Amino acid sequence: MIDRDTIDRIYAAADIVEVISDYISLKRKGVNYQACCPFHNEKTPSFVVSPSKGLYKCFGCGKGGNAVSFVMEHENTTYPDALKIVAKKYGIEIKEKEESEEDIRRNNDRESMLTLNSWAQDFFVDTLHNSDEGISVGLTYFRQQRGFSEATIRKFGLGYCPTGNQMSQAALRAGYKEEFLISQQTGEIYHGTGLSIKSERDGSLYDRYRERVMFPIHNVSGRIVGFGGRTLRTDKKVAKYQNSPESEIYSKKREIYGLFFAKKAIQQEDYAIMVEGYADVISMHQSGIENVVASSGTSLTTEQIMLLKRFTRNITLMFDGDAAGQKAALRGVDMILNEGLNVRIVLLPEEHDPDTFARSRSAAEVREYIKQNSQDFITFKTKLLLSDAGNDPFKKSEVVRDIVQSITNIPDPIRREIFIKECARLLDVDVSTLMRDVAKQRANSVGDKEAADFIQRHGRRYWSKQQEEAPESEEGLVIGNLSIGSSIETIEHELLYFLVVHGAKNYEYREGRNIVELNVARTILDELKMDGIRFSNPVYNKIYELYTKAEEENRLVQPDELTSHSDIEVCDVATDLLFIDDQYAISEIWTKKDVHTTTESEMLGKGIPKAVQLFKTKVVTGRLAELQARLCDENISEEDILTITEEMSRLNRLKVILAKRMNRLTI
Repeated sequence: MIDRDTIDRIYAAADIVEVISDYISLKRKGVNYQACCPFHNEKTPSFVVSPSKGLYKCFGCGKGGNAVSFVMEHENTTYPDALKIVAKKYGIEIKEKEESEEDIRRNNDRESMLTLNSWAQDFFVDTLHNSDEGISVGLTYFRQQRGFSEATIRKFGLGYCPTGNQMSQAALRAGYKEEFLISQQTGEIYHGTGLSIKSERDGSLYDRYRERVMFPIHNVSGRIVGFGGRTLRTDKKVAKYQNSPESEIYSKKREIYGLFFAKKAIQQEDYAIMVEGYADVISMHQSGIENVVASSGTSLTTEQIMLLKRFTRNITLMFDGDAAGQKAALRGVDMILNEGLNVRIVLLPEEHDPDTFARSRSAAEVREYIKQNSQDFITFKTKLLLSDAGNDPFKKSEVVRDIVQSITNIPDPIRREIFIKECARLLDVDVSTLMRDVAKQRANSVGDKEAADFIQRHGRRYWSKQQEEAPESEEGLVIGNLSIGSSIETIEHELLYFLVVHGAKNYEYREGRNIVELNVARTILDELKMDGIRFSNPVYNKIYELYTKAEEENRLVQPDELTSHSDIEVCDVATDLLFIDDQYAISEIWTKKDVHTTTESEMLGKGIPKAVQLFKTKVVTGRLAELQARLCDENISEEDILTITEEMSRLNRLKVILAKRMNRLTI
């Protein structure tokens, strides 16, 4: 672990222009530098580097950060490794936390296993190309049955494990220990590569993958963490594929086959194509389509989706056109949506899988087919499920419920609403009914406050008498460019802008005839803590917690503490807020007519109280909508009705107070 002092020295020494210039060519434009973005294809430069701020920002793809985060993104490496790269450039000695004996042993064991896997791949490759069995069996299969070229075979490190126990014997002769060749489990800890299996009868070792063609599995940085072995025998009692067992270096739910070779193309294309098998990936790459990966012999997992999310937010699932392929496409949809990614599905003609399809067409033809035949998940799922339902009204209602469940998984409210309307159009269902169902499910399953607001805006009204007495004039209340009609995301973003960009500043606030000086960050934190309110955006909450912790330590968070944070999401959001300037965009609160004639202190004094009160009003309104939704439940008890009604009465009184405060704050 790198100590804080060393990290501070690295950031102090790092010149962002020098660091980024090692990777791309920058051209000066005014006080900043520009270039075409290295993270996506573009012809007009939209990648800007600010030496004064020590930040970069692409106004095309949205990526941004500091010198270290740029190295993380460009090298696709971890935060500690990026720090080491920058430190090496400036001759800074890395001081890391002293490791325990157990830490040292585990790291040494991991390195021994990775080294053994690298040796094993060399053995399999050599056997494939230089032994009679490898050439006649393995190489013939790759070349003739799969159509792989010599360059492709070499690129993916394909190999062959011969008959007998030749690999295990050769490994022992080369000095590799038995404990790393076999797989052992102690409690929940897996140890060893599993390249060999130990006989219970006589204790001898035999090869796990004998008589199989070999597909090495690389992690995202290119090291071999496991293998997939395919048998060429037709015996149905023999498993078609044999994969490496779980170990300290390999977990199939966390690895994506082909990502090491595809990550650059995925970033450039800004989407990943997900297929099923090793051969599918390799054939697509050979055809010229390189942004292709596979789920490494397992059903798609959350960990794999999160890994892909580092490179793109767009995934296209490509499967066979038969019934099995369609069902496989459906399995991963909800998981992808739940992680906030966009998902499309493309089904191939029934006679093809991605392997045969790629081999029968050029790269241009494959790309055109994907463009013409990919569908958003709503269209795909609706057509597929409706074809099964036929004219049965009960089955159609199940289709609606199934699709509503998928839409419920989408975190972003704008995308949710778009898909709700599209679903209503395709299924000929009332849009307000779908909105209410989605809102109810989100309110119950994930506690989404804003989701319940769908009921208020589009559903039937189930308000109590107290709600009817709430003031109606608030709809016209305008605060700067913010109003009571502004979305919760807009208001939260405005409040976070004040916190991050102006948090360390003081401003003058008038209380009656008195003028008091207040700190921006402490004012916002005190106001939110007073009512137990937090941001609904999880990344905003991370930043809020950093400020809360700093306040407990009686210090103020400085902007560079956020832009150098190890959490890339925190870094991105802070960079976006700090990169606001006249050339691109300004905060909504500053777009008033008198912006040039009002001091910053006066603008803060007017803007912060308004944003805080409006945010509180939105939260209270969302809570009221939640309670209203609960009253709609047919199974609600009388006791719950009484409790909810009392709570709604209290919140309505608070809502009136907040409305009066905002009326006083209105300019």
